[in-house]
Amino acid sequence: MAEPPEELIPTRATLIQRLKNWQDQASWQDFFEIYWRLIYGVAIKRGLTKVEAQDVVQETMISVAKHIPAFKYDPAIGSFKAWLLNMTRWRIADQFRKRQPQIVQLEPDEETPLGEGKAAGMTYHTEPDLNQVWDDEWEKNLLAAAAAKARRQLDPKQYQIFDLYVNKGWAVERVAKALSVSVSQVYVAKNRVTEAIKREVERLQNEIT
Repeated sequence: MAEPPEELIPTRATLIQRLKNWQDQASWQDFFEIYWRLIYGVAIKRGLTKVEAQDVVQETMISVAKHIPAFKYDPAIGSFKAWLLNMTRWRIADQFRKRQPQIVQLEPDEETPLGEGKAAGMTYHTEPDLNQVWDDEWEKNLLAAAAAKARRQLDPKQYQIFDLYVNKGWAVERVAKALSVSVSQVYVAKNRVTEAIKREVERLQNEIT
């Protein structure tokens, strides 16, 4: 997949308004690049195969396109995060329904996308808890987005030091030798990149929670 655009996670109100125009291909591409990993990861952790998870991503995007014109952004009523979770939840349920019509991956007392009650005799699976899986994947997606944005804003060598030391787990002496820097420079780069990522996480949390 292509790297997310510069405006990695636009504010929800702005993004939603843009998505209401089905002809705005650039905005829909932005939305896909931002959220496909989140939806895919949740589907996989929920127990679907890679092919089924890919179908969930595709069908969720279609559902969002169908329902976004009627969606009204109002944090007092409900978050965009929760709304997107419901879109994803229903598409995951569809995949389990295709496997075995009488076993559906829905939470207890949950209604179908059309508002219909549960069919008699259906068995429901609630493990792993979808809300918790969604929250975990949301945080991972948020951190990845923040790291990608911070990377573009920082000196490439500083991020390379951070990547080797923190992400790849190299010893500080090995990083210093490989990149011809001092040990103290490794620590400085690690702290600067970490702080940049934290700031970006906070910004994104204010925009998309």
